[in-house]
Amino acid sequence: MFRRRPPSEEFAALLYGRTAERARAPELYQTFGIPDTLDGRFDALALHAALVIDRLRREPDGEALSQAFFDAMFRHLDLTLREIGVQDLGVGRRIKIMAEGFHGRALAYRTALADADAASLAEALRRNAYGGRPPVDPAQLERLTAYVRYEADRLARTARKDLAK
Repeated sequence: MFRRRPPSEEFAALLYGRTAERARAPELYQTFGIPDTLDGRFDALALHAALVIDRLRREPDGEALSQAFFDAMFRHLDLTLREIGVQDLGVGRRIKIMAEGFHGRALAYRTALADADAASLAEALRRNAYGGRPPVDPAQLERLTAYVRYEADRLARTARKDLAK
């Protein structure tokens, strides 16, 4: 109860907080057309978290650090579900579904970003960030694709100590 968390866990929790803030940016919903729903907000969080986890894995202690980030994220999601009134018995099941969904999205984004074909990332975003439906305006998908590439590049260029700023 009174034990001090390791610095990597503190860093991961702080970085998760910053990532969650980015995932709530109004431009994601207004400019890029991600649905402003509970599912859409999870999709935006999953997108940003996947980019951050891929960046953390490049660190010498990347596996432990990315796991600490993942744990911080799902502790927060568990608390959020409880706050919105999901029954205690249903929280574990929903968290499991969310974790599986997150892993699928993260793999799709990682694979698409590694592919030189820009259409690959756009398709991964259409399937995952928009719940399988294309955005109302096709230009929104193009803008989101460019934004994701920019974010991945920005994270790659950012020093570890500056990631949580």
